[in-house]
Amino acid sequence: MKTTQMNKNSLEYAIRYGFIVLLAGLALFFSFYANGFASPRSAVFIFQSVAITGILALGVTCTLVVGGFDLSIGSVATSSLMLSAYSMVVLEQSAFVAVALCLVMGAVVGLINGLLIVKMKVPDLLATLGMMFLLIGLQRIPTQGNSVATGMSLSDGSVADGVFSEAFLWLGRHRFDLFLDRLLPVPVVIFLAIALIIWLFLGFTRHGRLMYAIGSNERAASLVGTNVQRYKIAAYMISGVLASIGGILLAARLGRGDIASGNNLLLDSVAAALIGFAVLGAARPNAFGTAAGALFVGILLQGLTMMNAPYYMQDFVKGAVLVAALVFTFYLSSRRGGRRNA
Repeated sequence: MKTTQMNKNSLEYAIRYGFIVLLAGLALFFSFYANGFASPRSAVFIFQSVAITGILALGVTCTLVVGGFDLSIGSVATSSLMLSAYSMVVLEQSAFVAVALCLVMGAVVGLINGLLIVKMKVPDLLATLGMMFLLIGLQRIPTQGNSVATGMSLSDGSVADGVFSEAFLWLGRHRFDLFLDRLLPVPVVIFLAIALIIWLFLGFTRHGRLMYAIGSNERAASLVGTNVQRYKIAAYMISGVLASIGGILLAARLGRGDIASGNNLLLDSVAAALIGFAVLGAARPNAFGTAAGALFVGILLQGLTMMNAPYYMQDFVKGAVLVAALVFTFYLSSRRGGRRNA
């Protein structure tokens, strides 16, 4: 009996804290074997790269909560990047107009995704995959597949006179001074604020609990009076808006509309959201786990880069870690459930 109880306690600890131990072990490993990994400069770079990935991953988390999935976030972010650059450089609009256009675009894309899934009964993976390809093509049409930069040549032979607003660049490049000369980039502050809001919304509000109820049992949630369609559409709109915010921050950091800069955003964000299932044994989508998953992905990629690992190996390692984390989480959770039932 005593041995059984000890095994049960060990299993519970493994489920709850296994990922945290893995995260700490990964950081410790790279600190020893990747020269410069433990430096403040490396930490700032990790957090800055994590910020954009994490914001997109939080949007994916909202769709996972209601039992859906959004594959269009990467293309929405890239479209936001191109739209903000185009509106300032070519259309010569202000930073406020550029940001507003991107947020509206993200909300509209999310609304269309939601309507396709809820009203037209298109499976979420197919609807968002179709939207992804549509946006990839659409964002290239105004510039004929070229990136957007100050002084670029336009199709009519003229030169674009617009520039990136200093207020817009501030969003991606400014750093707040902290104690001991430590610097905190604005995107990190925005990411932490959004993560806190999503965490509070999903975990401590009636609407968040209803979204979890929809994801667990949509029919039961509908029978008790929940407007399932409205909540699912809202989840995809949140995802679209957060993806557009990620694109805005990326454009503000780069200072140009680079058509290829968002290629890895989808894979990294999805990995962060799914790895979040393993954090603290949640076994379900959650904001805290997604934030920790984004940090994990950031540490992994930064460490591999600093160890001069070939770029073509990074996606393989990332995928292997993702599969291992999910197998670890759900296999141990199933054992825990089996023991409880026994």
